[in-house]
Amino acid sequence: MTDEQIATTPAVPATRVIANRYRLGEELGRGGMGVVWRAEDLVIGRQVAIKELRLPDGAEEGVFQERVLREVRTGGRLNDPAVVTVFDVVAERGTTYIVMELIEAPTLSDIVRRGGPLPPHQIASIGLQVLSALRAAHEAGIVHRDVKPANIMVSSNGRAKLTDFGIAQAIDDPRITTSGMLVGSPAFMAPERVGGREAMPASDLWSLGAALFFAAEGAVPFERATTAATLHAIMNEVPYLTRVQGPLASAIMGLMASTPEGRITAEQAHGLLTLAAQQQPVAVTPPGGQPTLHHAGPSPTMVSGHPPGSAVPPPMRPGRKKALWTTGALAGVALLVAGFFLGKPVWSPGVDEQMLPTLTYGEGGDIAELYLDSGYYCVNTTLDKGRSVSQSNWVDCEEHHDVELYGAHHPVGGADTEGAPEARYPGQETLAHYAETVCGLIFHSNRINDGLRGGLSYRALIPSQQEWEKVPENYTSDAVRSVYCFVGDRDGGQRTGAVAQEVE
Repeated sequence: MTDEQIATTPAVPATRVIANRYRLGEELGRGGMGVVWRAEDLVIGRQVAIKELRLPDGAEEGVFQERVLREVRTGGRLNDPAVVTVFDVVAERGTTYIVMELIEAPTLSDIVRRGGPLPPHQIASIGLQVLSALRAAHEAGIVHRDVKPANIMVSSNGRAKLTDFGIAQAIDDPRITTSGMLVGSPAFMAPERVGGREAMPASDLWSLGAALFFAAEGAVPFERATTAATLHAIMNEVPYLTRVQGPLASAIMGLMASTPEGRITAEQAHGLLTLAAQQQPVAVTPPGGQPTLHHAGPSPTMVSGHPPGSAVPPPMRPGRKKALWTTGALAGVALLVAGFFLGKPVWSPGVDEQMLPTLTYGEGGDIAELYLDSGYYCVNTTLDKGRSVSQSNWVDCEEHHDVELYGAHHPVGGADTEGAPEARYPGQETLAHYAETVCGLIFHSNRINDGLRGGLSYRALIPSQQEWEKVPENYTSDAVRSVYCFVGDRDGGQRTGAVAQEVE
């Protein structure tokens, strides 16, 4: 059982005064290493939080006390707005108390359990703040070791605080040795730690990704009925995002890459989360907003006059463990878009014999209904005028299929700012040229298997003017803006096996 599964029932103790200074009040919460109380500092009249630490079962007292002292040192060494400040440490009658800044806020775990998944811009904001705290810790040689929603406090004004550095280990302190205890919450423990390696800064980043996944989906990505099953899932399974896409999805999945070497860096995560916070897409089921070029994870969505909102591409296939949107990919897309709007595309389709005519989708379009499935990439029908793509047309790419979705992009729009104007329809010719440029660039990159490209053709789908200009029916819907790239056999026949591949 994790802290996300257990509802805390506060207890009210008899009045106690610690060290003739701190008067305990109500219980605020409890975890594996102690109880947290609201308290009053009688000397200066300040409200504080006090963690009453207890010796865990099986722990050696000397090792435990060392961890207590390390918490105080850790709190004193870190200077970041997202780190909970430690004021004092008191040892009394065989019990150790840590006096900390009182944060009048629920945990991220509480917020999501009560209200469900958070909007993308809020997730990105929380992620940036916690990432800032972790970067400060890592620069000081400290690994948190237990980043999880229950240790992230979020106030009503959006400020986030990372607490409980009590089991952090100063990686540059050779005097500290591990005791053999499992330190950290299993459901948020990085794969390398499950595999027996020591915690490292990249391990904290993985845990942050898992915590943001929880905020986005409302479910812990690898939580299973038993600890053993949870650890097995962390080592062998791939979670799927179904409610967010774009830079936020890329940040979360990049942080959760299975190996530390394959994980995005803190700097890369900061860049992606900053983009997500600035774009502020509305990504609730069914999502719209800002899909990433190669990876996203929506719930099944019907477009073309069928509410709500817009279509988005499906998530990664099983077995993918690394984010496909890296800093280099972001730069490449930015360069492509900048060049396009300057009238000088970095790659122009020109006369490309492998490009089929671009079609429109949505109301009044060539393809009236376009259903984007959340579990598959391949479609067992051709994309021609008058056709529709329904849920039943999506199949595993190992089955016989006609086309494969290999890319998606959101050219403009996606703001969540009240009063922001609607993105003006650029015109079918301009939008088609944009989509053909994007789809052509990806098609002629090694995103498409080099050995198979010669026998393939590709086609771009763009929203019709009616679909573009349609006003979302409610706040859960987004305007339709996405362009999609599909690839299939050049001779029009069916094939088996995917032609798109993961690229760095």
